[in-house]
Amino acid sequence: MGGLMAFYATHPFWVWLAVAAIFLAVEVATGTGWLLWPAASAFLVGLLTLVAPLGLPVELVLFAVLTIATTYLARRFLKPVLDAKNPDLNDPSLRLVGRDGEVLDAFVNGKGRVFVDGKEWAAVAPDGEPPAAGQKVLVVAVDGAVLTVK
Repeated sequence: MGGLMAFYATHPFWVWLAVAAIFLAVEVATGTGWLLWPAASAFLVGLLTLVAPLGLPVELVLFAVLTIATTYLARRFLKPVLDAKNPDLNDPSLRLVGRDGEVLDAFVNGKGRVFVDGKEWAAVAPDGEPPAAGQKVLVVAVDGAVLTVK
């Protein structure tokens, strides 16, 4: 432990950079979204040590305050992006739910083709009268590349 403190005394930036890297590595491995902010805070404290020698107690307090502030601000202002009810950002087909479309050909046995969001999609209409060609429909679900419409 004495070697680490001696290294910290001469190179605090690299110690804070290592702390940031550890938080970031754990965040990448877990994908929780919570450890990104302590990683950023540790990096910021490291940058500040390049400008002025703050000392370990001040740096620890600064790290804690920055972590709390960045986590709070991220959860408050990035909430719509991070909200679990929103579609997966990496799956654009899930964003089709709630969109209007147009039937390309009349549905046969509850199956047909629709035009939604500039593309042609396979679709199913499980309830009621099958939609006719040219009829407007609403996307209510997505299962792979097949849209459920009504």
